[in-house]
This record gives sequence, C-alpha cells and structure tokens, in this order.
Amino acid sequence: MRRVRVSSHLSPVHKLGDSQMKLTPKFRLAMTPSPLPYFPAPAMSKVSEEPAAESLPLIPGLPDDVALNCLLRLPVATHVSCRLVCRRWHRLLANKECFFSQRKALGFSDPWLFTLAFHRCTGKIQWQVLDLTHLSWHTIPAMPCRDRVCPRGFGCIAIPPDGTLLVCGGLVSDMDCPLHLVLKYEIHRNRWTVMSRMLTARSFFAGGVIDGRVYVAGGYSTDQFELDSAEALDPISGNWCPIASMGMNMASYDSAVFDGRLYVTEGCVWPFVSFPRGQVYDPKSNIWETMSVGMREGWTGSSVVISGHLFVISELERMRLKVYDPESNSWDAVDGASMPERIHKPLSVTAIGSKIVVVGRGLHVAIGQVDDEGFYRADGRTKKHKFAVRWREVDGLPEFSDLTPSSAQVLYA
Repeated sequence: MRRVRVSSHLSPVHKLGDSQMKLTPKFRLAMTPSPLPYFPAPAMSKVSEEPAAESLPLIPGLPDDVALNCLLRLPVATHVSCRLVCRRWHRLLANKECFFSQRKALGFSDPWLFTLAFHRCTGKIQWQVLDLTHLSWHTIPAMPCRDRVCPRGFGCIAIPPDGTLLVCGGLVSDMDCPLHLVLKYEIHRNRWTVMSRMLTARSFFAGGVIDGRVYVAGGYSTDQFELDSAEALDPISGNWCPIASMGMNMASYDSAVFDGRLYVTEGCVWPFVSFPRGQVYDPKSNIWETMSVGMREGWTGSSVVISGHLFVISELERMRLKVYDPESNSWDAVDGASMPERIHKPLSVTAIGSKIVVVGRGLHVAIGQVDDEGFYRADGRTKKHKFAVRWREVDGLPEFSDLTPSSAQVLYA
C-alpha cells in the first residue's frame, strides 16, 4: 500500500512585460512508500554499498578520464537508456547541465541547431534542438513567457562561441504590445535567465553581434509605429546603452553582420509600390549610412554570411541561392540545384562554417555545402569568386508536422 504525498515548490515564472521575476506555485505528485517491516542487517552493509559503487570504473578496462571523453560524445537521444547502465552513468547523463558543463571543461565544440518553432493551430511556441553531429533532435526547457506571443516578433541573437542565445523584445499577439523582454539561454547550464531590459520595447527589429557586442535597431513600437532608435548591450555590465539613431523609421525584414558592420533591410513588399530601404551601421564611427541601391534591391530573401561573403536565399526566384558582389554592387546566381522541394516557406536560415542550414515547415532541414570554385586572375593575387552549392536533407520528426520555424541559430558546446 502506498500513500500519495502532494508537495509544493516555488519556481520563477516571468510574465511578459513585467520588470521582475514572480513566484508562482507549481505542484507535483510524489509517491511515498509505506513503511516496511524492519529486519536487522549488518551495520556496515548499506554504508559499504556507496563506496563500492563509486569505486567501479565508468567503463571497465579504461581510465576514467578516457571513459569520460567517450561518454561525453554520446548523442543526447541515447541518454535515457544509457542512464540505466550504472549509478555513475546516471549521475552524468541525467542532468544536462552536468553533461554540457563537462563537455565545456574538456573543450568540446560541436554545433547544435536551435530552432524556435510554433504550432500552426494553437500558436504555442517551443524550442527544438538538432544535434548536427548525430542528426538527432531533443528539447530544452521552455522559455519563461506566456503562450500568447507572436513568435516572429522576437529578435533571436546567438553568440555561438559562448554557447549563449538571447531572445529579445517580442509582441503580445492579442494586444499588439511590444516588449522590453530579454531572456538568455546558456547551453552549458541548460537554463533560461532574465537579463536587463532593453531601453525601448520593440518587435520585428534587426539584431546582430559585432566584436562580442549585441546590437538591435528599428522595429515596431506601440500601436505598430516604426522606430528609428538603436541600442547596444554592454557584455561586461549587462546593461543596454543607446547608439546613433538610424535616421529613418523602419522595421526589419532581414539583417546581417558583414564586414564588421550591421546591415538592415526592410525588404521588398508586394505590390512593390516603393523601393526597399536599407541602412548600414558602423560601430567604429557610430554612424548609419544608406545601403547601396544594388545591394538593397537584390536583397530579396533570408541572408547568411559565409567566409566574408553575403548570400541570400531568394523568395522570388524559386528559392535559388545568390551572392552579393561588392565590386559590381550586384547579385550573382550560385551554381547548383535550387532548394529541395520538401523545404517549404516560411524559412529560417543560419550558417555553420561553409554550410548553409535552412529550416522549413515541419522542421525539415536542408544543409547546403557552399564551395568556391573560382580562379585567380592574371596577376596571381586577386581571385574571381564563383560559388556552387550542394544540398542534402534532414527529415523532421512526424510530431513536427504542424510546426513552423520562426528563427534558427547555431551554438557550440
């Protein structure tokens, strides 16, 4: 016979728009076994079990440091079953914070694809993570926010070497109310924390990281008015400070950090009643400049930067890949096939090394290997770039069929 004990504990739950964390009671059911009859046993039997279990090697025949190096390479999808091997394996693999902190200590640096997705019917948001080494999916703790937010209103900014992801701003979907919210996820701790709020509440804005400093600009304010303000996050103090105004009010369709500057475009809007606008911010001079005509008119999709070159997956040209040529101030088509047919819009795009990673509806993933097949000119010093791409697909899980991606970022751990 067992008794059921109801226990209560407090956990921080942040409500969007609040300046501080609030405590909300959460309840869980814990099974408490009934007292068993007492049978005398040798005094040292239980005490001796613990040291005996801890003295066993992680993997018989291997030193513990070598065994740990092996276990830290296990795919996350196998952790549930591997925890059953022994107590020491359970202690290492049952806690993701312990697992990833050990990986950090040993210098592991494998890529993980973090995708912010939402359910097409309910609008509920969730993060799904793809291990790009073993191509297996897993989840992370939910963001401490309400479900009635517009997923695309967030600004998601990754700091890959630190294993840190920032989710800034956002929009309360049923109120058109922008937010000051700033949440930070650390992969080595596997948890979310609330950071200092932005100076201005904003949604649908541009963002990027330059020399370890996070920049955000433009977007929508209350009542969907466009903003011209911009600000930066000081990585030392953790506080936001204003930077030069953009010089025009605009929301961001896409943005990229390229050649040490932040490029922001509002994109082409059907039926093309006006030319797209674009601004470029130089953090060294703290000055915004107007984007060149050739760049902003050809920027017709989602961008990534690979080896110092700006690429765009065009939404108007059968999702073909093209690259910006600064010399001619124009866009050149990239050789190779177009996007795989199963990758449907809306898309979220990011890059890892020389690869473009595209997440489509249902969280189907296409990974494009970009190669430079160019040649050196007659002087032997300058190169004429000519790029080509080869695609391969990674299927989303069946339970992802109703999910739509909103943002994709790569972190290393």
